[in-house]
Amino acid sequence: MGFFGHWAAILGMIGAGGAVWAESHETLIESHGISAFGELKYPADFPHFDYVNPDAPKGGTMSFRGTLASQTFDSLNYFILQGEPAQGIERIYDTLMVQAFDEPDAVYGLLAETITYPEDRSWVIYRLRDGARFSDGVPVTADDVVFTIETLKRDGRPAFRFPLDDVATTEAISAREVKVTFAGDAQTRDLISQVGQIPIIPAHYYETVEFKRSTLEPPVGSGPYVVSRVDAGRSVTYCRNPDYWAAALPVNVGKDNFDCYRYEYFADNTAAFEALKAGVYLFHEEFFSAIWATGYDFPSLDKGWVKREVIADDRPSGAQGFWLNLRRPQYQDRRVRQAIALMFNFEWSNETLFYGLYNRTDSFWEGSNMQAEGEVSDAERAVLEPFRGDLPETVFTEPANTPPESTTRKTDRGHVRQANTLLEEA
Repeated sequence: MGFFGHWAAILGMIGAGGAVWAESHETLIESHGISAFGELKYPADFPHFDYVNPDAPKGGTMSFRGTLASQTFDSLNYFILQGEPAQGIERIYDTLMVQAFDEPDAVYGLLAETITYPEDRSWVIYRLRDGARFSDGVPVTADDVVFTIETLKRDGRPAFRFPLDDVATTEAISAREVKVTFAGDAQTRDLISQVGQIPIIPAHYYETVEFKRSTLEPPVGSGPYVVSRVDAGRSVTYCRNPDYWAAALPVNVGKDNFDCYRYEYFADNTAAFEALKAGVYLFHEEFFSAIWATGYDFPSLDKGWVKREVIADDRPSGAQGFWLNLRRPQYQDRRVRQAIALMFNFEWSNETLFYGLYNRTDSFWEGSNMQAEGEVSDAERAVLEPFRGDLPETVFTEPANTPPESTTRKTDRGHVRQANTLLEEA
């Protein structure tokens, strides 16, 4: 979903032109970024991402409600399973690389000035920027990267362990260079960017702080913000680190424009919505179609103090739906699954239950250029042909499958008849 590429395609000697040869005669690539496919959009000397305003004013406090999934928090350690971490804590950490939001799968160096890797991506060397430092002034070194990867792989929550499962070894080869080698059987296409987006934590800090313990003590990071205020279980505030080392880097220009971010927590959705009406916090993302359609009728909205707006989101959304466990024998017949799909009347549900606000999910890669559309192309056919015996013939003869469209009546009798026929055949 991205464009595999690099800026300094194939260099000669380190720092010169031509091809670099390792002891195994591998051609090495040195770059300021990487992606899964194609070429990077931004060259090494880009001034800022195109989607930011480099002259955006800075100041003020932006406030949100806390996470929808939890009504409170009891920890500032979001690396472990113990405790409920405060929302926004990731703002205090930097990563080796950061994602460009106008490319599907490209990352560029933040803590890492450059990366060096062979064509098969079986290993990578991240070279840290000179001057990178944590909020307590201690430099970020290769030892911190090694400590981060080894600690998270051993003791981190699954969200951090998973991207590191295929890391075989991590080695500090100098004070500013870390070599990460991946397992021999690993699918390496995305691993350099995955490891590159892990938050880097300070080894010296955890010499006196137990990593595997939840805590409300503000931790040390190298990111643009620091923990400013904690009202345990009720709110947490992060404010700009005035000594942030990377504020002027191209990947950060035009970003992090608020001086502070505050997250407010509430007992339930009703309390949070009432707090929005009263101006307790500033930004609210609505997740309930019924409230969006019927609940926004209150004085502060009428007076213009609250602005209600639908903002187009062109990012890939992924898929939402009912998932069938194909290990169950009753679901292994494709016709059974087709019958179940026919019996779900999305059009009636959307009109009656969701106020017409939902769009149907057509793909696992909804909203991305990976979504299958129309009939199979010649290039796609060439890729699929070796697997023809394992695929339904309709893959080659009909347009990409889309969910069945029903009437807005609760029961679509035509679909009921089709489903019954499929189940009888199965």
